[in-house]
Amino acid sequence: MIPNNLKIYNTLTRTTEKFEPLHTGHVGMYVCGPTVYSNAHLGNARTFMSFDVIFRYLTHLGYKVRYVRNITDAGHLESDADEGEDKISKKAKLEQLEPMEIVQRYTIDFHNMMQLFNALPPSIEPTATGHIIEQIEMTKKIIDNGYAYEAEGSIYFDVEKFSKEHNYTILTGRKLEDLMNGTRELGGQDEKRGRLDFALWIKAKPEHLMKWPSPWGVGFPGWHLECSAMSSKYLGDQFDIHGGGMDLAPTHHTNEIAQNLACSHKNPARYWIHTNMLTVNGQKMSKSLGNSFLPHELFTGNHKLLEKGYSPMTVRFFVLQAHYRSTLDFGNEALQAAEKGFTRLMNAVKLMDGVPVSNSSTSDIPTLVANVYAAMNDDFNTPIALSHLFEGVRIINSVNDKKETLSQDDKTLLTKLFNDFVFDILGLKEENEVNTDKIDGLMNMILDVRTDAKAKKDFTTSDLIRDKLKEIGFEIKDGKEGTSYTIN
Repeated sequence: MIPNNLKIYNTLTRTTEKFEPLHTGHVGMYVCGPTVYSNAHLGNARTFMSFDVIFRYLTHLGYKVRYVRNITDAGHLESDADEGEDKISKKAKLEQLEPMEIVQRYTIDFHNMMQLFNALPPSIEPTATGHIIEQIEMTKKIIDNGYAYEAEGSIYFDVEKFSKEHNYTILTGRKLEDLMNGTRELGGQDEKRGRLDFALWIKAKPEHLMKWPSPWGVGFPGWHLECSAMSSKYLGDQFDIHGGGMDLAPTHHTNEIAQNLACSHKNPARYWIHTNMLTVNGQKMSKSLGNSFLPHELFTGNHKLLEKGYSPMTVRFFVLQAHYRSTLDFGNEALQAAEKGFTRLMNAVKLMDGVPVSNSSTSDIPTLVANVYAAMNDDFNTPIALSHLFEGVRIINSVNDKKETLSQDDKTLLTKLFNDFVFDILGLKEENEVNTDKIDGLMNMILDVRTDAKAKKDFTTSDLIRDKLKEIGFEIKDGKEGTSYTIN
């Protein structure tokens, strides 16, 4: 196992802390997954790509990681204030489909998107509808412990009572009075006792499509409850890491902590990790502004704000160029720069096997390796890790051009560094890896024809082949050891 020097920024304490798992050698991580009522958007993609890298790095360090990421397929209303329709039921009515048809369609869409971005599947992917019993049982315990009440067939969490004994806003540090002032007054018809109270179980109206029997009548669970029930079921009352987008912290994650404390008297996670938002040309990404992207629009370039399409790995590389806690701004220039950077990185990887070795190295490879690990150990700082990997790219290119030297031991070390980080940890891959063998075979045949032309002093044909290949993105390089090519 690699020595653990990992430090994580913990939203709960607002400090960067040394990571110490509850159980030696094991990590439990829960990440709030998508609500599957529409196509997954790039905001989702960024969050899940970030946690994919975290999952990969913890695994690389030698931990046995249980990564749980849920699918919300019921209970998520249009408003966080327990108002409006269930998002999935609403979409089902609009399209005249069963709710589970909507769930199936968009769950598949989400999985396809994550596969395109080369994200590993979680260890467990539970659904809200598959854990109704657990949510009912948790609600019973919270009632028994005195932190919830029944009103008109619905069950509400008593935030005021909870706040007398616990810090309800511990995750955000906000003042309870400010939250109260920002919440509307209860109307005469509202059965809640307090303005901040939220639903654990909601009585279903006759027309509501997704409903289940419970001790309090037919209804459905509140949105926040599912994550508390499923995280404790699969990871225990307390586990190591809980993650999600930063937009979840003020309400969803705040209420999760309250539910878990009210049920088991334990804060569920020791480290809370939140990813930042996406912006487009400096503005927040939103459907109302017309600047939000679906992944397929980004890949095809079929969007008014895009000059061209970008491949999934270019987008993943682009995401990794920003720290997960920083805002990430989408724009054509930034994406095009990422495309060039990704190509340069992959070209260096392709050159690695063929670079010559010498008796000694002109660069300090062990220090380079240490620097990459130091960056990842500093709260998974992928942009700094990439900057050090690009120093490795410079070294590979210089050694290949005979401007620097590399010993066999250092070449082995550098090769392992790139294989571990570029592929296994950062999750990048060759875009054309499926057809690599065929491309190599075709290119070798073309280069043989060119070599034959040069041998016959037919430089017109030789130069024509080189120039035509360059036009379609193949760079030809002649050297003492023969001719090689890279794809630009």
